[in-house]
Amino acid sequence: MVDEEIDWYFVCYDQLNHDIFPWSKGDRTSTGLIFIESEAKGKSLNFHKQKLALLLSNMRHFSKEAQELGHPIKYLYTSGNYHDLLFKVSNDLGPINVVIPAERSMRIELEPLFSTGNLIRHEHNGWLTKREWFVESVGVKPPFRMDKFYQRVRKETGILMEQGKPIGGKYSFDADNRMPWKGNPETQEELRFSIDEIDESVMKLVNQKFSNHPGECDLSKVPTSIEQQHQALDWAIKNLQHFGKYEDAMSSKSRYLFHSKLAISVNLHRLSPQQIVELVISNNAPINSIEGFFRQMIWREYVKHIHDVTDGFRTLDVFDKRLDQPNYLHQNNPLPQAFWGAKSGFNCLDLVVESVLDEGWTHHIPRLMVLSNFASLLDINPRELTTWFHEAFIDAYDWVVEPNVLGMGTYSLGPAMMTKPYVSGTPYINKMSDFCKNCKFNPKKDCKVSNLYWAFLERHKESFEGNIRLAMPLRNLAKRSDEKKQQDIKAFTEILSALNKSQEYSSSQMSLTH
Repeated sequence: MVDEEIDWYFVCYDQLNHDIFPWSKGDRTSTGLIFIESEAKGKSLNFHKQKLALLLSNMRHFSKEAQELGHPIKYLYTSGNYHDLLFKVSNDLGPINVVIPAERSMRIELEPLFSTGNLIRHEHNGWLTKREWFVESVGVKPPFRMDKFYQRVRKETGILMEQGKPIGGKYSFDADNRMPWKGNPETQEELRFSIDEIDESVMKLVNQKFSNHPGECDLSKVPTSIEQQHQALDWAIKNLQHFGKYEDAMSSKSRYLFHSKLAISVNLHRLSPQQIVELVISNNAPINSIEGFFRQMIWREYVKHIHDVTDGFRTLDVFDKRLDQPNYLHQNNPLPQAFWGAKSGFNCLDLVVESVLDEGWTHHIPRLMVLSNFASLLDINPRELTTWFHEAFIDAYDWVVEPNVLGMGTYSLGPAMMTKPYVSGTPYINKMSDFCKNCKFNPKKDCKVSNLYWAFLERHKESFEGNIRLAMPLRNLAKRSDEKKQQDIKAFTEILSALNKSQEYSSSQMSLTH
């Protein structure tokens, strides 16, 4: 029976905001909210237990908060999918309103219900930027480059601008944000949150229904209530002072250093991008910290636009529709168990994976310059790596994880998003982290990451011909002796073999050195 007095909205799991979506307008008592917990969604990938617990507890807390604000609530559970349950509910209640889902997978699932009128589509107002800004500054076809879009956003919003020009005389202070961290200044203590009955119930459910999923769930490590979201925001703002300078640093002493971890909250829209940016730009932190933070927020929107206008890269020439993946360099080795906790023998990789399995999180430089770097150097299939990121990281959703891994972390899109692959040898990791200090390999004597780097360039040099950004490395590669190239191949072969057998690589496996 249709209830004409209540206007019903289905609230997607990543639209948990009380202020920016249509249900916040007008009389809340006549605006009903529908929530769905789908077991099929939770089991659609091998999601980290912490990710499932974070999402479910936030949704339950948001539902309770919304009810206290006056919204009628229908909180539903299904072992099946969203489509089937919403079809049934819409036949009972009448057409249901839906804000356009951020995830492509959800949009595809719900599209038939929009076509039949069971669902009514509404714009998503949880973004900082407009699609036309992206299209007019970047276009809808590659190559996609961030600079023009970022400058357009700065001009349109006036953020960090003065009389039409960037404050500080330049748009980017990235060159100032590449310092290694040596222990000073001290980092804040890691945030810990109190656990309530909702959290306890969710952790019990996850451990029972998803017992074979990786990791553990500990909701004292992440915010779930709206009060805790604001605690996390306050903590992040206090970290902003030193964020910029050490943005690219990595350390075994602190997993987060001065990173905010706010992607956990903003990708669920528990905190809106707007409220975060307002606090950041009004802070008295150095300009390189404020600009660096704001640029990361715009990067988030930039990759969303790219994902949408290319239909998840399916419109690009490098996309293999038969395999459902882009793979510019034809990298097809399987993801080794080292990414699920088997020791690799490389301290940098093992420490970062330990962080991911423990918390479902590490900041963006270990993601890019350790996890993705190793995968690229070992020719791991980029779709397998992307799926792992999607499963293992608590802030990963298809629209953000696919561009970041397929387009930036790996070179599977070719030059569509990046001018060159983000790969490095031992010197970068040794310079930007303390990981090498406690590794059994000496970064200047017997670490094989540099061998992997040169072997990677040798294998794929034809794909990089004419690439100006790689001209110098390729010239150095051409000068590399045949003996060293054989050492590179041997290192690649033996490391890949050991990791594929879930064995820890040891230098004793290799008689040759640099």
